[in-house]
Amino acid sequence: MQKLLFITSIFSLCFLLTNAQKFNGIDANMSNIFRMSDAKTRSISPENFNGEKGKAGMATTGTGANAARDLGIGWKISPSVTIKKKTTYTVAEIDGSGSVQHIWMTPTGNWRFAIIRMYWDDETEPSVEVPMGDFFCMGWTKYSPLKSLAVCVNPGSAFNCYWPMPFRKKCRITMENLDDEDMVLYYQVDYILTEVPPDAAYFHAQFRRINSLPYKQDYVIVDSIKGKGQYVGTYLAYGAKDNGWWGEGEIKFFMDGDNKFPTICGTGTEDYFCGSYDFDTQTKNKAGVENSAYTEFCTPYTGLAQVIRGDGHYNVMQRFGLYRWHITDPIRFDKNLKVTIQDIGWRRDGRYLPLQDDIASVAFWYQTDPHTPFPKLPERDLLEVR
Repeated sequence: MQKLLFITSIFSLCFLLTNAQKFNGIDANMSNIFRMSDAKTRSISPENFNGEKGKAGMATTGTGANAARDLGIGWKISPSVTIKKKTTYTVAEIDGSGSVQHIWMTPTGNWRFAIIRMYWDDETEPSVEVPMGDFFCMGWTKYSPLKSLAVCVNPGSAFNCYWPMPFRKKCRITMENLDDEDMVLYYQVDYILTEVPPDAAYFHAQFRRINSLPYKQDYVIVDSIKGKGQYVGTYLAYGAKDNGWWGEGEIKFFMDGDNKFPTICGTGTEDYFCGSYDFDTQTKNKAGVENSAYTEFCTPYTGLAQVIRGDGHYNVMQRFGLYRWHITDPIRFDKNLKVTIQDIGWRRDGRYLPLQDDIASVAFWYQTDPHTPFPKLPERDLLEVR
C-alpha cells in the first residue's frame, strides 16, 4: 500500500499512461486521496528548520522577534530568514528516503541573483541549478500571475512548485545570494518520508541564457543529458530585439543517438507552447476597429503567462514568459537527449529571418543518476536582466 501511494504521488503530474497497470485502476489525481498510507508528512520552514516532529513554532529569536515582543514564544517569531549578500544558505537538509511534494517561497531582492540548487542522495554536483525567478517561471524579475499544475505564482510574488522530487538517502536544497544586498526569504518545503520505488527517477532542472543569440545559430535548451529518463518541461524567457513576430522557430528533440536530424521536430515556437497565430486573438473595440495584440493565457500544461510590452521610455523591449509541461506527454529517452529551438521571424518579402534575441530557458526532466555535470552557470553580470 505504501509503495502504491508513493507511486501515485510521485507521478501524479506525469500521468504515466503507458504504465497505468501500476496504479491498479487508481487515477493519479484526487481519486486516491482517501487511501491510507504509512508515509510521514513533514515540513521545513524558518519555524522548523529541520522538519522535526513536534518541534515547530518554538523559536525564541528570528526576523519576527520584535513584532512578537509582547506575545512571546509561539507567536510568529521566525517567519523568514535573511540571506547575507554573497553567501549560500541551506534551505533544507533531509536524511532518509522520501519525496519533496511542494515548495513555497517568496523572496526580496533580484530574482535572477538568487540561485536555487538541489542535491539528491550523495551528490556533490547539483541536479537543479537555476536562478530562483526562472525556476518559478518569472525570468524577467517581474511578477505575473501563473496558474498551472507544476508551478503557480500567486499575488504578490508567491512562488509555488509541485514537481515531485524523490530521494533515497538524502535531500539538500540551498539558495545562493549573488547580489550586493542581503535578501529576505520566506519559505516552506513540504515532503514525505517513505520508501521510494526502484523505478522512481530523480528530478533535474538546468538553466541556460544567451544574449544575443549568434546569427543562424540554434538556441540550445539542454544538450548534456545522458542516461534514461523523461523530459517533462520547458520555461522560456524570450526578449525580442527586432520589430515584428519572433516565434517561427522549430523545437527539436535529438534522442538516443540522433545526429544531424532529430526524432521530434515542432512546427513553430507558438505551436510548441500550444498557441497559434502569434498568440493574437484579433479582438475588436466598441467602434468595431480590430485590435491586434498578444494574449496572455495560463492552462494546466502550457501558457504565455507574461507579456512585457514596454513603456516607450527606458523599458522599450518586448519580453515574454512561456511554459510547456510535458505532463501527459513526457519525452522519453533511453540513452541521451538534446533539445534546441530556433529563433526565427519574417523578412518583408515573406522569407524567414534568423533573429538574434535574448533567450533564457529552464529544462525540466527526470532521469536515473548519476547525471553529467552541468555547464558552468553564467557569471552574475551575464545573468542580469536590464
